[in-house]
Formats: sequence, structure tokens, C-alpha cells
Amino acid sequence: MSSEDLLRSNAEQGPEDAHGRAFRMLTFWLRPAFVLRALQRFQSIAGFDRSIALASSALTATIPLAVVAGSVLTGLGNNNLGDRLIERYELSGAGADAVHDIFAPAGGASTSIGAVGAVFVLIAVLSMARAVQRLFEQTWELPALSVRNSINGALWALGFVGYVVASSAIHGLVGEGKLDVAAAVLVAPLTAAFLIWSGRILSAKRIAFRDLLPFGAVAAVVLALYSVGATVYVPHQFSSYAARYGVIGAVLAMISTFVGVMIAVVASAAVGREVRDELGRIRRGERPPDHEVQREWAALIAAGRLRWRTILRR
Repeated sequence: MSSEDLLRSNAEQGPEDAHGRAFRMLTFWLRPAFVLRALQRFQSIAGFDRSIALASSALTATIPLAVVAGSVLTGLGNNNLGDRLIERYELSGAGADAVHDIFAPAGGASTSIGAVGAVFVLIAVLSMARAVQRLFEQTWELPALSVRNSINGALWALGFVGYVVASSAIHGLVGEGKLDVAAAVLVAPLTAAFLIWSGRILSAKRIAFRDLLPFGAVAAVVLALYSVGATVYVPHQFSSYAARYGVIGAVLAMISTFVGVMIAVVASAAVGREVRDELGRIRRGERPPDHEVQREWAALIAAGRLRWRTILRR
């Protein structure tokens, strides 16, 4: 049976066949035309450059916030943030020492940041908010508001702190086992709600909630998977970098982790925008017929086979 016949036979299965419906759904959303549009969207917003810019802004904003939060937690008698990260990822050796040195003040040093320090922390956080704002503006092709949206940026920063605190609390309460799967599943709805709200508030309500739902759903799933994977590779990464470069190595490991998170967010934004557009076309009755989807897959499979045979002949 040819690849085209196989696709046709799956598509012609009855509506009562759950596997057939799932197969048709997967072949529809993963069809070459849709995937190509998503990749073009990612490229049009300079996805990798945008991810690195977001990761840099996140690092600049979160480390000062983490130091301040750590001093508050220590003052309240709780473990500082460095200790929490060490427990969260079960760090040991050079990795644990480097993380502790980053977030713990030097012996006898004051944890107060002062008025000037507070201003710089605020600027760093607002800069991160504007970086996320530009992601939504570029993905949804909106005019840039820049600093005119600073009030919403400050509101988003408060929401971001609340999201980090809430997700950390969930991981602390139910984060058991090697992969923390239960915690990742529980945090996923919170992540979706926060990202949807982020798009709404940072776009100055120019993007409707319903248009952000696909982005929130896709990003929540992708970030949950990334969180599970991070429990495996982050400890090794921190230990390896810290053993080689010391505290700077831990910072490099944090940057690479942030880059991975931001690539997931930016890619989810591109896919979410294309899903939203596709759903709009479906509502207008412009859904491609099943035979067109089948032809796309048949052509892709045939091209892949031809390429494989060409490689084997060499």
C-alpha cells in the first residue's frame, strides 16, 4: 500500500473511531503547509534573536530580584533562594557552591539595596517587561508602544513575581521524584493563565483573550515538558560549568537555561498566532479539504523517500 493510500484509508475511517479522529487531527495540524507558516512566523519575528534578548533581560532582572527576595526570606527565617534552587534541582558539589555564592551575600555584607539600587532593579524589570511586550507586538503585528506602556509593564512585573512565587510554592509542596512530573502538571494551567494575561496586559488590551488562548495552551504544554527535562540536565550543566569556570560558570548555565525557556516561549507565540489564524479560517469555512491535506503528506513522504534513496546510492 502506498503512503497516499495509507493516509486515505485512515482519513476514511468512521467518526466512531477515536484513533482515526486523532490521526486526522494530527495530520491536519502538523501538515507541511501549517508547519511552514509557523516556521515563517518564527523567522519573521527573528525568533532566535528575540529569545536571546528575552533571556538577557530575564537574567538582568531576575538576579537582583532574587537577591532581594533571598534577603527577605532569610530575614523571615526561611531558606534563601540559593538554597531553594539547590534543593529544587538537587545540586551538589561545585554547582551547589556556585549557586549559593550568587544568591548569598558576602559575610557581614548588608542585603539592603538602597534607593539607587531599587531604581536600577525597577529599570531592569521594566526593561524585561518591554522585551516581552515587543514579542507580542511583533507576533501580532501591532504598532510599538514602547515606554508609553510602562504602567502596564509595572503591573505585569508584579504579576510575574506572583507567578514565580506561586509556581515555586507548588514545586516545593508537590515536587517529589526525579522528574517532578506532578508539579509540572499542576503548574501548567497557572502558566497558561499567566501568559494569556501577559499578552493581554502588555498589548494594552489590543489582543483579545480568545486570540491568546492557543498561545497559552501551547506554551503551557511546551514549558511543562521543558521543566521535566530541566530536572535532568540542569544539575549536570550547573556542576559542569561551575567546576570549569566557578561562579561565572553558574551564571553561564543560568543564561543557557533562560535561552531554552525563551525559545520555547517565542516558538509557542509563533505557533499560537498561526493556530489562531487557522481557527479563524475554519470559522469562515476556509478549512482545507481532507484530500488536500492527504496530498501534502503524500508529497512530503514521497520527497523524503526519494531523498533517502538518493543518499543510499551515494
